Amino acid sequence: MSEGNAVTISEALRAAHIEIMQRDERVVLIGEDLSMGVFGVTTGLDLMFGSDRVINTPISETAFVGMALGAAMTGLRPIVEIMFCDFMGVCFDQIMNQIAKAHFLSYGRLDIPLVIRTTMGAGDGSGAMHSQSLHGLLQQIPGLVVACPATPQDAAGMLRAASKTKTPVVLMENKNLYQLKGNVDECVEVPFGQGHIVRGGADITLVAVSAMRQVALDAAEVLKTQNIDAEVIDPRTISPLDTKLIANSLKKTGKLAVIDEGSAIAGFADHVISFVAENHFTLLNDCPRKIVPPHIPVPYGAGAEQSWLPDVDTVVDVVRSMFK
Repeated sequence: MSEGNAVTISEALRAAHIEIMQRDERVVLIGEDLSMGVFGVTTGLDLMFGSDRVINTPISETAFVGMALGAAMTGLRPIVEIMFCDFMGVCFDQIMNQIAKAHFLSYGRLDIPLVIRTTMGAGDGSGAMHSQSLHGLLQQIPGLVVACPATPQDAAGMLRAASKTKTPVVLMENKNLYQLKGNVDECVEVPFGQGHIVRGGADITLVAVSAMRQVALDAAEVLKTQNIDAEVIDPRTISPLDTKLIANSLKKTGKLAVIDEGSAIAGFADHVISFVAENHFTLLNDCPRKIVPPHIPVPYGAGAEQSWLPDVDTVVDVVRSMFK
């Protein structure tokens, strides 16, 4: 598409749903308020495909996520929407002990072609129970693919790829990015486990996913004016992680900072730094840094949330300290 035909992430995901459901009659949508489409992704799909394929459920994540697992076991390809990732606590047994393990516990006899779409991200004043970013928690569970798209192309391409897999995929969509616009190639699938360099550089490697990708890019532009050339990597998939891409970047730069809005303890940032320290310690010429929120619940109020999140000034200050 040309720049004039740029679409939002919400629009790109909705179009991908339509394309997938027209292609494969086994695909069904399951979740709350799908008819309305809280973030615009599923609006009107029930009118297009009928209530047998777009199933509006009661408010019980435990029930409808379990139902989706059963549907996947019996040959359907469910796409489940959990409105906020915070609500995964309600159905964590289904995700952690059933969906992630059914293929392994059946000795490979059962495929689980199931996609869970959910949201993450703070900054809009939604408060502590609607704003967490739990991607780092999910990456700890073997058997799940966990991806964090940051552009319309990646969001639609990852959903297309997820709709064809035999294993469960969790797409973590940042709710503050749904209106972000970009060009989309309607035929492209984005493979899992392949990140990309969104800005080349020679002095330091910045790793960031989801909304933090743009924070890293903006910080890199500021750093450029201070003669620090930052390379920005968006892994896109955090499980499996494109470790080769990160290692190759460090061969050039020798410095690493990870910007993330997930947990300050045992989260995505710790995962990246742990991998580098264990496998590529000799590539580092400085202590790697993580730039993450404080280890407290997300505060209530948009202003308070913005101060809690990593921002450009913080990234610039941390990176500059690495060059003193």
